[in-house]
Amino acid sequence: MTAAPGRRAFLRGATASAAAAAAAATGALAAAPPSTAASGRRLPCEGRHQAGITTPQQAAATFAAFDVIASDRAGLTALFRTLTDRVRALTAGGPVPATDLVSPPADSGLLGDALPADGLTVTVGVGASLFDERFGLAGRRPAGLTTMPVFPDDHVAGSAELHGDISLQICADSRDTVMHALRDITKHTRGAMQAVWKADGFLPPPRPDGAPRNQLGFKDGTSQPDVADPQVADALIWTGSAETGGSAWARDGSYQVIRIIRMLVEFWDRVSLQEQETMIGRRRDSGAPLDGTRESDPPDFAADPHGLITPLDSHIRLANPRTPAAASQRILRRGYSYDRGLDAVGDLDVGLVFCCYQQDVRRQFEAVQRRLAGEPLVDYVQPTGGGYFFALPGFGPGADHLAAGLMA
Repeated sequence: MTAAPGRRAFLRGATASAAAAAAAATGALAAAPPSTAASGRRLPCEGRHQAGITTPQQAAATFAAFDVIASDRAGLTALFRTLTDRVRALTAGGPVPATDLVSPPADSGLLGDALPADGLTVTVGVGASLFDERFGLAGRRPAGLTTMPVFPDDHVAGSAELHGDISLQICADSRDTVMHALRDITKHTRGAMQAVWKADGFLPPPRPDGAPRNQLGFKDGTSQPDVADPQVADALIWTGSAETGGSAWARDGSYQVIRIIRMLVEFWDRVSLQEQETMIGRRRDSGAPLDGTRESDPPDFAADPHGLITPLDSHIRLANPRTPAAASQRILRRGYSYDRGLDAVGDLDVGLVFCCYQQDVRRQFEAVQRRLAGEPLVDYVQPTGGGYFFALPGFGPGADHLAAGLMA
């Protein structure tokens, strides 16, 4: 008769010990630091040019377009001042202002009570639609700023992700820092501008080195102009009076092109490796051009005039034929992969948020786009949205703000 209570006591003790061990393990897991932490990088936001253009790419990005709902020019000026204030505060980081319990919090709390700088940049652009009759700015539109046209291989019919009065490119070393910045800006600009579309992106790590790989499995961004060289940047990226139609306020800006490009990976994954490589013009494993051995090797198209090694309609050959005329058409690509889950029929909705900067959209992006029209790759990629914007010149300290010259 005494054995049963003993067994019950033993079982209770064993259960308690197991629960304690589980609790200890859970506590240890909960107390463990996250696998990644916000970086301590602080990138200056003030200067001749906006940050986020020639800045080396961060790990995460959001591209968002807004319509201005401010009622007059004074309201638009106030919007640009607010945007500048938020850019200064967010990129600097630091303690979040205290809030009493009966008031809405001063901050969303996504990053805790101290904001990390985390390599954050916020790049602000304006679309052609901002220069309509609402604010009396029609005569100040940069000459090269138009509404993005529909190109022959586009799939934009019915798209809700096109154009906008203002664009934001928000980049940082961590995804939550980007989201925090977007929420902060939309909170402080409510009543002045309204978001109409956004696209989130991530920058894959090098596999194993070199440029990151896109959703097609190929390295993307291998050949870029050396914009660390001021002469190259001045020739290809930054605008002067000739590129802005004499609009002095727009000097030192840059034309921004955003393209949301879906990649039909289910179909692509059924294509032979040889066909994939001839369509791209590079080896998938190393990223080397078809006539080279290393990713960094420049393709020698002049030695292959008939396309026997690198087909004449391969992507890299059409995008940059390496001729003297094409040298001034190079663009600075700043794209990010995206993953939006599944579409209505269960296919993966993945691709590239393509972004590029240039001095002259017609001379550069559109010249490249005309050459790419009808390339074999169009069976596997579908541009579905985006727009043209003008990335504003930079701003200085004190009372200076974004678009100060435009609004003067």
